[in-house]
Amino acid sequence: MKTTESDKKNVICDCTGTTHAKIEDLVTKGYDTVDKIASATGAGTGCGSCDVLIQEILDKATMPPLKSAKIVDVLCVGHACYDMTFSVAHHPKRDEKMTASFLVECGGGPSANAAVMVARLGLKSAFAGYLGNDIQGECHYQELMDRDVNIGLIKRGDSPTPISTILAKPNGSRSLVNYTGATKPLRAGSIDFLSIRPKVVLFDGHQPHESLVLLEQIKNQNIPTVLDAGSVHEGTQLLMDKVDYLICSEKFALQQSGSIDKALKELSALSPAVVITLGSRGLVWKRGEDSGRLTAYEVNEVDSTGAGDAFHGAFAAALSLKMKWIPSLTYASAAGALCCTAMGARLGLPTKAEHQILFSQSSDLS
Repeated sequence: MKTTESDKKNVICDCTGTTHAKIEDLVTKGYDTVDKIASATGAGTGCGSCDVLIQEILDKATMPPLKSAKIVDVLCVGHACYDMTFSVAHHPKRDEKMTASFLVECGGGPSANAAVMVARLGLKSAFAGYLGNDIQGECHYQELMDRDVNIGLIKRGDSPTPISTILAKPNGSRSLVNYTGATKPLRAGSIDFLSIRPKVVLFDGHQPHESLVLLEQIKNQNIPTVLDAGSVHEGTQLLMDKVDYLICSEKFALQQSGSIDKALKELSALSPAVVITLGSRGLVWKRGEDSGRLTAYEVNEVDSTGAGDAFHGAFAAALSLKMKWIPSLTYASAAGALCCTAMGARLGLPTKAEHQILFSQSSDLS
């Protein structure tokens, strides 16, 4: 449907001031029901008289069919939660009561953060995973939309949104407690991946059943796949020998093999390219017969929460941009380093401009 400029200015919902143009924009981003648009804008939640008008726009709006694949640079599949980060002077001792100096509440989760990181770098990203119908899920859902992440593959339900409580210390280190309750990984077939055509796919292992389905669908499509292996669990064990790039934390490497050198050797037998991130000590890598080490960027570390998520998102973004190997690693390292300079994982994710400034110093790394 072609819409004139005057039409686009028309207010559809007087209660909220929602315009025709706003609703059309949401439709192009995957909002395909009146309820979804109401949740995003508040339209229809007052007197309700605009529901019919919203449905008419949905019926007539120019948008790809639901089964028509939308191209994105990076599809991130996995965990989404709601983070509460408390800034504390030290880790509380037994029976100690203490007061946090700062609190940040925002969306979190490895793949969800990575999807936001990709979007912050100016690329198109999508997130596939689960969010509950609770207030935490609604806040996170809205946040992803506001950050220009494609939310068409998010499943909502009555199981609670996982919650993470993070204690961030002055030296930038942190402790994390995650609560998932009775929320389980999605069953295979819960998500219709055919609506998205990714250039790169990033997994974090927290949706193993859906991840295996997607891997099977794209196995002959020459789409690079990346695994964020933060720790050894069912999902990372299922996927680590099925991806093109195995990016693991020091924790994962030590859990898996007992030492970094041994892990690098053993994991490279499972995946064509292996990277082990070592925090402020940089990273080590092995790709085919080649291997090496990269130092970390020096930054003023405030909170390391989400640094790995930023690294993985930026690395996947570099793959979609077809960057060479070492530049891809430094591109990812810059994102991870900058994430440490602010409190809270989501708030620490750098903009494209901020990232470019630090990335331009990559010649200093070796």
